[in-house]
Amino acid sequence: MRVSFWGVRGSIPVADHSALGYGGNTSCVAVRLRDGSRLVLDGGTGIRDLGVALAGVRDEIHILLTHLHLDHIMGLLFFAPLFDPESCVTVWGPPDPSAGIRRRLARYLSAPLCPIEVRELPARMRFRTVPSGSFRLGSAEIEAALVNHRGPTLGYRVTDGGAVLAYIPDHEPALGQDLERDPCESISGLALARDASLLIHDAQYTAEEYVGKRGWGHSTLHDALAFARRAEAEHVALFHHDPAHNDAHLDAIAAEAADVWSARVGDPGGVFVARERDVLELSTDGRASRRAAA
Repeated sequence: MRVSFWGVRGSIPVADHSALGYGGNTSCVAVRLRDGSRLVLDGGTGIRDLGVALAGVRDEIHILLTHLHLDHIMGLLFFAPLFDPESCVTVWGPPDPSAGIRRRLARYLSAPLCPIEVRELPARMRFRTVPSGSFRLGSAEIEAALVNHRGPTLGYRVTDGGAVLAYIPDHEPALGQDLERDPCESISGLALARDASLLIHDAQYTAEEYVGKRGWGHSTLHDALAFARRAEAEHVALFHHDPAHNDAHLDAIAAEAADVWSARVGDPGGVFVARERDVLELSTDGRASRRAAA
């Protein structure tokens, strides 16, 4: 399984030279399964560059949305395959009794907010609500579950052979929970992350920032690491960076995370701060090798 990061920022994109090292695009992660199938996790602004990289590709593409906050869908109408009549794209989204995923997306992808509407897209498109339980896409088994974030929000677990990717980009598991001591079944998202080869997890806030933002649906660095330890994840990518965190700030977070992980787990290389264009290869035995961004 190949995992590549195209957008790692949270809340709003950042266009500033001080954020170029880690990148300013919002959430988008591409996954290439061992049978060649293509998954895209979220449609933030990073999906635009992914679409450019996929120019001429005619493989079926599955876009799995965790939720419909703007930072996770605002890049969809800049994804080139949606304008290719030969492309086949399925968009999956969280359940909501008020309306199906297409109708909910159309509230944004329509006038007066957008000049192009969903019904005008040339690609062969399907819209699916993520089912309860597991389902298969290509060679992978997909599991999804609602996690602790504002609005209907999913986390995903993608199992392809022995490789397991857990993707939980917007998540506040410590709200009302003791991540070290409470029963596993009471902790949001833990079943999705259990024994993951790679866990991609929200780490938006410092402890000081979290004081005024408790209940907003995001994690501190230390809560993200505690959650990852409890899940016994092999590798952890810290994700959904706050727009106020520049490269120097994220470098400091990376150093702190490595110290904490080394002291509690033993391998400082097991945790890293995600940056755009990072690529990880998850082998069939669950091992991960990382190729850092150029």
